Amino acid sequence: MSEHEDFKRILVGVDDSADAQLAFRYAIRQARQNDATLIITSILENEEMNVYQALTKDYIHGERDELVEHINEYRKLALEAGVTKVDMMVDEGDAGETIVKNVIPASKADLLVIGSISKKGIRKYFGSQASYMAKYSPISVMIVR
Repeated sequence: MSEHEDFKRILVGVDDSADAQLAFRYAIRQARQNDATLIITSILENEEMNVYQALTKDYIHGERDELVEHINEYRKLALEAGVTKVDMMVDEGDAGETIVKNVIPASKADLLVIGSISKKGIRKYFGSQASYMAKYSPISVMIVR
């Protein structure tokens, strides 16, 4: 028996990067093999917003709705790929810290799967946070390259 068979709740962080797609595909395979629950998470990084946007509640609401919709697409893909149990979690804040401090405990995940590449842009990508998560995560972290 390999150690991987112990993972029952696999958390995968997704964003718009190619790396996140790789991480997502890896997480789907793991979830199928282990008959595990797949938890898909994405974080709204609000420090990206300027003051005007932050004052506009509609803006935040719109961004969050967009993120939820985005995650829903991932959820459909996972179900189509044969994962039977798929949960979703959306939060706001610094991606690495939010995942380590909020999402992992709340999801009761036992494996975190993330991509490695960091990109600068409108959305910060989880990759830039990969080393933070690997260092501070209370659970095993798989960084997919």
